[in-house]
Amino acid sequence: MKFILGTKVNMIQYFSDDGKVHPATVISAGPVTVTQVKNEDDKNKYNAVQVGFGEQKESRLTKAEKGHLKDIGSFKHLKEFRVAKTEAANFKKGDKIDVSIFGKGDEVEVSGVSKGKGFQGVIKRHGFHGGPRSHGQKHSERAPGSIGGGLRTHVPKGMRMGGRMGSDRITVKHLTVLEVDKDNNTMLISGALPGRRGTLVEVRS
Repeated sequence: MKFILGTKVNMIQYFSDDGKVHPATVISAGPVTVTQVKNEDDKNKYNAVQVGFGEQKESRLTKAEKGHLKDIGSFKHLKEFRVAKTEAANFKKGDKIDVSIFGKGDEVEVSGVSKGKGFQGVIKRHGFHGGPRSHGQKHSERAPGSIGGGLRTHVPKGMRMGGRMGSDRITVKHLTVLEVDKDNNTMLISGALPGRRGTLVEVRS
């Protein structure tokens, strides 16, 4: 399994060799440092590789984080990726992983936190059509309508209403790596990815 952390830069148009244009997202990826290797045979009881990404002032780390990282460095983000037991044996603390582990044409999935939109009504949040603009309607064009549902005297569980929208962890699968630039630590991935510019994203094969 290949994996790396990065930040979303922006979206561009990518022209393939056959002249077709594709929407694509530029990712500033890695390098990341292996900070811990977890094994199912030890107290962790599962196999994973923890990596650190992004620079951080050491003064902003907690005592626990300083003890955990020790001489490896100080990182802004710590994330772990589940791997098979045989794959975990290939990593050791302090290893560096850069964008060159991915190649053009690799299929990947990307996870990130979507844009937060605050409290939104049912039209924006769920795609409701709203009420008609005639027949005595005055200020209820965007109202949700009845929530009881006929003879019931309670609100059914799962009823779609207004509420907080966005800021959810989103995973987009079956994306393709279009280009990899090891010198600038960037990669180009097909399609749109969750989050605003600067959002932390996890790229996995």
